[in-house]
Amino acid sequence: MTPVKHQPDPRLDLVFERIVDVPQELVWKAWTSPEHLKPWFTPAPWKTVDCEIDLRPGGLFRTVMRSPEGQEFPNIGCYLEIVPTEKLVWTNALLPGYRPAPLPADNVAACEMFMFTAILLLERYQKGTKYTALVVHKDEAGRKQHEEMGFHEGWGKAFDQLVAYVKTL
Repeated sequence: MTPVKHQPDPRLDLVFERIVDVPQELVWKAWTSPEHLKPWFTPAPWKTVDCEIDLRPGGLFRTVMRSPEGQEFPNIGCYLEIVPTEKLVWTNALLPGYRPAPLPADNVAACEMFMFTAILLLERYQKGTKYTALVVHKDEAGRKQHEEMGFHEGWGKAFDQLVAYVKTL
């Protein structure tokens, strides 16, 4: 089976890429175990207060983020593809078991919600890791909304927190 090649579409996708001096195995560990994901996943001053990972295709990826004001935001998704230490793909468009995610009941929440699929690629690079996050959206409005919410700043800050965290392991 030929692996799927992911070509970003600038109209629909956002890309975050960095090269860091930490081993790809530690970056993978930080993404795939709740006790290692919670300390870094949400850009401070927000916090990830709960996480559940069932690391298999169709498995659950659930986080609960808490705002500085104390409001909690649960996020539920489904893993689509897992290649240990190299590739992690999940989406919030599906619930575990590949069940379609319901849209929020009220129109306000539905307008604020957008579906995406995240493709995380980790490659050995010299003594560190080339880290690429490709986040694909169904339409330009979703990409734009995600970008305006601070995609690059947020993913950048969270990634800096990940790197600082894994250096303590």
